[in-house]
Amino acid sequence: MGGYDLMIVDDQAGVRRLLYEAFVEEGYRVEMAASGPEAIQKVLYKKPDVILLDNKMPVMSGLETAQEIRKLNYDVPIVLMTAYGELDIAARAKKLGITHYIDKPFDLNEVRQLVKALLIESRCAKRYLEEIG
Repeated sequence: MGGYDLMIVDDQAGVRRLLYEAFVEEGYRVEMAASGPEAIQKVLYKKPDVILLDNKMPVMSGLETAQEIRKLNYDVPIVLMTAYGELDIAARAKKLGITHYIDKPFDLNEVRQLVKALLIESRCAKRYLEEIG
């Protein structure tokens, strides 16, 4: 499942490193960002296929970051990572097209499977749109 670009956005270096190593091992090209503003800057130059985005970060939350990424007209699958299962977050995330969540602490195999599923779904959707377009 390699050959895809993945962005990991988390203010905790240990979480970024764990996810980075897990996905690089599988052949993904992985970009990391420690904050929302850094992620937005990186998205301007390199468009990842999937973004793993922590919600609880200083300066700019994951939802605020996702909102800014959407303003760039970029409809990338975003997986929100959160330790806070608040209903208002889910409702706000859904408005931004975020339908996938990972609870912290997470199971690394579940994260891998979710990313693979999103990439397959995205690839199939692109192929379909090309065929009917």
